[in-house]
Amino acid sequence: MADEVDLAIVTMRFDAGDPASLLAILSKYVVLSRMQPGCRNIDLCASVTQPGRYLLIQKWDSPAAQRTHFDSAEMIDMARACAGILTSPPDIDLWDGPSAHDLR
Repeated sequence: MADEVDLAIVTMRFDAGDPASLLAILSKYVVLSRMQPGCRNIDLCASVTQPGRYLLIQKWDSPAAQRTHFDSAEMIDMARACAGILTSPPDIDLWDGPSAHDLR
């Protein structure tokens, strides 16, 4: 079917030792990454129950677009900028999105 989309959904959870610095880094990353080919959306969420915890939820047109992005300058710059301000490594997960289709 021509309208079929093989979505790739990625979550990235970060726990910050310096929340203000991390928020600035992730905000920049989101703005720049939303312009990348194959990006449907990236949301930045802040935990209400865990201060300093942030979650990125990314939707990509395909697993190939998501993999390409993970090697992009935006991703590498964000990862480097996070050095020294996280309390633990980020928790990154890849999800299947059987009901996560955009209303385009």
